[in-house]
Amino acid sequence: MADSENRTDSGISRRRLLGTAGATGLALGAVGGAAGYATASSDSPDAAASLTSLGADRVMFHGKHQPGITTPMQSRGHLIAFDLAPGAGRKEAAALMRRWSATARRLMAGETLGDSDSDTDVARDAGPSSLTLTFGFGHSFFSRTGLEKQRPAALDPLPDFFSDHLDKARSNGDLWVQIGANDALVAFHALRAVQRDAGEAARVRWQMNGFNRSPGATSHPMTARNLMGQIDGTNNPKPADADFDKRIFVPASGDLAWMTGGSYAVVRRIRMLLDDWEKLSGKAQDDVIGRKKSDGAPLTGGTETTEPDLEKTGADGKLVIPINAHARITRPDQNGGAAMVRRPFSYHDGIGHDGVPDAGLLFICWQADPLRGFVPVQRKLDRGDALSDFIRHESSGLFAVPGGAGEGEYVGQALLEAH
Repeated sequence: MADSENRTDSGISRRRLLGTAGATGLALGAVGGAAGYATASSDSPDAAASLTSLGADRVMFHGKHQPGITTPMQSRGHLIAFDLAPGAGRKEAAALMRRWSATARRLMAGETLGDSDSDTDVARDAGPSSLTLTFGFGHSFFSRTGLEKQRPAALDPLPDFFSDHLDKARSNGDLWVQIGANDALVAFHALRAVQRDAGEAARVRWQMNGFNRSPGATSHPMTARNLMGQIDGTNNPKPADADFDKRIFVPASGDLAWMTGGSYAVVRRIRMLLDDWEKLSGKAQDDVIGRKKSDGAPLTGGTETTEPDLEKTGADGKLVIPINAHARITRPDQNGGAAMVRRPFSYHDGIGHDGVPDAGLLFICWQADPLRGFVPVQRKLDRGDALSDFIRHESSGLFAVPGGAGEGEYVGQALLEAH
């Protein structure tokens, strides 16, 4: 990953993490473009130093792409969507994006926001902890700001899917912000700063909280697991792939120059019906996914990264990987090469009076064109994915995420200041 938003800086910030003086710094690296990290083994003399340096890791705000797309997964996340306030338009949106970008730059560098009246001090004792803030525009943003002619065709509303049970109040929005960090207080501090910066210009439409496994929690780098216990993200495109940029980032275009280096984020709140799922035997769960829960290997053998043999049959003559297995249906070579980087957070919003957990996945995927990335895969899943019996799509959003801001610029400046 060559772009600046994917580099970390292990120098101790002015708002240093307690106990990190002299620490070596945790080296972060993507595993399949998803959650990944490098850490010393538990019996290494450097193990303690690596873990305590976590707060010092810094992701750069400025760069060709916005941070939070190819940045390794963080352990805490917040998603928040805003609608512009009545009467607010392009001028107010530009001022807001300028404020948000300045706040993101300072917080991602581990700096305070200024005097005591403008900073809640929630994260005062911590370093930047790999904090990222990523900003996007929804379909409605362009009509609210008089920029309809600049709205990309790729931002057209997603089609209806059979598995949708969408709550419109928790879907879409004029503006979208993704926050990630490896410390819960650092992430929350950024969330409050973003909300405060919105002021009278924008109002919160919806907000969701997520989490992942913390860096250093396992003895070696691993692809993340979701709340079903499944390894999730095995076939993610890798930044080292020759066609990665072409599939994930928007190329330069005269008509949509403001989106150069940007990407499109599909955001779905997917509730997992965990009580039903956990009633299945281990073998039945493996058959639904098409992979072994233990190590993520395909049912046809090998390791997590082994290509599954979709034609292999067992002694009974049946396909080893069932015809409706999730792994079979989502294979890129089974979907016309559709590719997207999945970068989700798990969520848990409590347990209802009936004892049923409200938990699942805050699914976020990135692609250069959602009509070639997310849509064809989801349509195929709609037609017969065995996993569909155990999940429910409850909210949805699609956002155009501009390229990164250069030094002295703010995110979206090329759009909002175009003549």
